[in-house]
Amino acid sequence: MVDKNLITLDENSGVPIWMQLRNRLVYLVVSGTVAPGSKLPTVRDLSSFLSVNYNTVSKVYRDIEKDGYVITRRGKGTFVAEVNSEGFQAADAKAAIDLLVDTFLEQAKELGLSESDAAAAVAHRAGGMFV
Repeated sequence: MVDKNLITLDENSGVPIWMQLRNRLVYLVVSGTVAPGSKLPTVRDLSSFLSVNYNTVSKVYRDIEKDGYVITRRGKGTFVAEVNSEGFQAADAKAAIDLLVDTFLEQAKELGLSESDAAAAVAHRAGGMFV
């Protein structure tokens, strides 16, 4: 069983709760912190533990199942899928990039920057780094 204490959310973050939960669960799977075959907490148990709406947790579980990170077995629960680096490389990279961008935008917002100002700052700073 996956330790619920590994799953943390920041209510003060500008990142939506469902996105934080999704990113955290994907990270735990991809990083190997939770082993393939490990059982996730039930939707009801996790929603109660995190004080998050049941439907939010259910949505995240369905989303990460669709992406192949977990497998739900009717009447048994939701389990971490076997993740191979070839099949998940693109999804893993996208999840990592989404998390970086979300964190950056949250911090930029706290500094009072608009989205367009933040984007301009990134473009200026990158200035050909990716060419």
